[in-house]
Amino acid sequence: MALINFIATYGFHFIVSFIATLLFSILFNAPRRLLAACGFVGAIAWVIYKFTLDMDLGKVMAAFLGSFILALMSHIMSRHYKRPVIIFIVPGLIPLVPGGLAYEATRFLVSNQYTHAVNTFLEVTLISGAIAFGVLCAEIVYHLYIRITQHYAKMRGEKVTKSYNMNNRA
Repeated sequence: MALINFIATYGFHFIVSFIATLLFSILFNAPRRLLAACGFVGAIAWVIYKFTLDMDLGKVMAAFLGSFILALMSHIMSRHYKRPVIIFIVPGLIPLVPGGLAYEATRFLVSNQYTHAVNTFLEVTLISGAIAFGVLCAEIVYHLYIRITQHYAKMRGEKVTKSYNMNNRA
């Protein structure tokens, strides 16, 4: 029974975040043939975020892991579809951005609840920084992978193709 509840909960989150990311992809004029891929990448990132939250690792760690997985998958999809990475990253990041929390912080500030406002603004800042750091770390990991793959291809005497070349971004 617990497994069915687990699958239903995360399946629901996957479907809703898939639709949300797909709609943001349409809003940002992503090519039609990439809409499903954009939705998939964003949905996986959100499910990772939600799962990390449910494991009580905190919102900051959840935002970091969600954006890290999002950026890694965006690079993979970018290479697969030979399109810019930004097409996949931006729509997938939108659900992770703490907009509701920023609204709450502003509401606390306007209603003269300064202690709550400062604490909430700090949380918003930490979550936003974690999202940016997750994207940065994924970028570093992906380029390290490309460099290592390129190095071993050269050592084996293989010709390094464009798919290994970091300067030829898809």
